[in-house]
Amino acid sequence: MIRRGIRRQLPTTAALLATAAVVVLSFPPLAAAHATLIGREDLPLPEWLFIYGALVILVVSFVGLLLSWQTPRFEGSRSRPLGAAASAAVLNRPLEVVAGMLGVGLLVLVVWTGLDGVDAPDRNFSVSFVFVTFWLGLVLVSVLLGDVFRAFNPWRAIGRAVSALFAAGAGQRAPAPLAYPERLGRWPAAVGLFGFLFFELVWGQSGFVAAGIEPRDVAIATLVYSAITFVAMALFGVDRWIERGETFSQYFAMFASLSPLVVEEGGLRVRRPLSGATRWSGPAGSLALVLVAIGGTTFDGAQEGLLAGPIDSLYGLLLDGGISTVTSLRLTSALFLVLALAVVALIFWGGILGMRIVERRRGPRELGAAFAHAFIPIALAYIVAHYFSYVIYLEQAQFTFLLSDPFGTGADLFGTADSGIDYTLLGAAAIQYTQFGAIVCGHVVALVLGHDRALKLWGSSRDAAWSQIWMLVMMMLFSVLGLYLLSRANG
Repeated sequence: MIRRGIRRQLPTTAALLATAAVVVLSFPPLAAAHATLIGREDLPLPEWLFIYGALVILVVSFVGLLLSWQTPRFEGSRSRPLGAAASAAVLNRPLEVVAGMLGVGLLVLVVWTGLDGVDAPDRNFSVSFVFVTFWLGLVLVSVLLGDVFRAFNPWRAIGRAVSALFAAGAGQRAPAPLAYPERLGRWPAAVGLFGFLFFELVWGQSGFVAAGIEPRDVAIATLVYSAITFVAMALFGVDRWIERGETFSQYFAMFASLSPLVVEEGGLRVRRPLSGATRWSGPAGSLALVLVAIGGTTFDGAQEGLLAGPIDSLYGLLLDGGISTVTSLRLTSALFLVLALAVVALIFWGGILGMRIVERRRGPRELGAAFAHAFIPIALAYIVAHYFSYVIYLEQAQFTFLLSDPFGTGADLFGTADSGIDYTLLGAAAIQYTQFGAIVCGHVVALVLGHDRALKLWGSSRDAAWSQIWMLVMMMLFSVLGLYLLSRANG
């Protein structure tokens, strides 16, 4: 039955692939990256080679999976103990307390410097720490070392400490007043992620970490988010809210699912890299979380290039209508942020509906949830490609003059206040190769995870491969979207 359906869909599938190829080839060639502080004039290879190379690599990877990947390798993969000594060194009560105190201390410092430090964002610890070290740096750490944010999570540390104090006073730990609704899943975290992106990209009106986001705004936003988090913890329980609803716990845990390191069964364990992602997308709202992550980075890149003209046009219309400058900027950016999220969702659901045409036994929701985890590598690829140079350069500031002078008052706590940023640390070629490699590798890994899941769902390699033609089309479109945004950012 399935093969008969496949044969009936061959003309449609062939047409789809041909159309996708035309779309891919019609995009302007790849150039420089969003957020790159290096110009586009020193590209290491001819521009057209980047985009054709990405297309060839994706197609070759798809064929290679079809021929050589016959059984699931990540589904059901089990972890193994890393060793009693390693677990004892990493998982112990004193270290947990120290990590929690460090997280709380950094939270306090962000609020304190935001409220009492210099107004200049580039001289204030809070802005750089939140949008570079915390938001971007922890993503890379999570992929390499697992869910380390859980140990340093200041809201978890405070919540557990307060809960322990109340339990000590009452003689026992009281149950949470409300049971967390299972249907909510990760939806609160997805909504919180959208709120963070709105604050960074719309409210700040600066693109990424520039003068539009004031330190005081960062401090106030941190206090508001903390208050919401503590109320939710009081209602649903500290650990339950961390496991499902707390935005940053879920965001970093999403990337940590790609890591070979995991804490399970009370110990530190090692697993096949990427295998943790196969178990990540069970709760409701998981798909929304990963699509919002991709959409936010997409908008951040597009507003400097592809969307720059439409944004300016709408902004001018709003100004002509008598709306203030700041409000016009925010309304315009908010609209296009939602538009970017809609485009990302449209590409995803187009591919999912394509799979359903191949085999109709499973509905779109079931397939969407089943393949949500395959898009985590794309979210990671977009982050690396768009923010790589920013992290490299601005972390120099974070751990030199901003650390020595967090309030921007002229202090020199560690003797590094006079340090600067070395913009020659990376050349244009290194940046370009990293960006190209991130986009291509992220989409190839997504193909691998999708093919592995398809083998589990459809059984035979042939049927799984036919279903994954639609995944290939999605990967082609997401890959071209990412490369096109890079090409337009500084164009």
